[in-house]
Amino acid sequence: MTQETRFKLSGVLVVIGLLIMVVMAVLPLLPDMGNDPAWMERMRWAFSTGAAIVLVGRFLGVDRGASVRVRRLHRLLITSALLYCASAATMFISTGTNDWIAFLLAGLVMQIYASWMIDYETKKSQK
Repeated sequence: MTQETRFKLSGVLVVIGLLIMVVMAVLPLLPDMGNDPAWMERMRWAFSTGAAIVLVGRFLGVDRGASVRVRRLHRLLITSALLYCASAATMFISTGTNDWIAFLLAGLVMQIYASWMIDYETKKSQK
């Protein structure tokens, strides 16, 4: 698999996984969905699947030929995907609580920072 194909596949996997996670994180807020235990169980499994897809996509998207700073930022993206997996695990461990949201938000903040900085460093190196 070429590096370009791997990066494209990585991007697709990350987008699909994040979309699954966003939908599953928002649906319990709806009045009819949040009270059904069977639905919540399915939501946990779907959220976990999305987190796993994001983690696989992040591992595929590592650029080994980049600068040291960009590689560090890619490791930060992998850490954010691991936080998403921790969020999914927390859904199963502490049922009935909203502790999983803390891991989700921590991963989100790390992902936003790393994504912006990778874009900045890439543009800076192209000049």
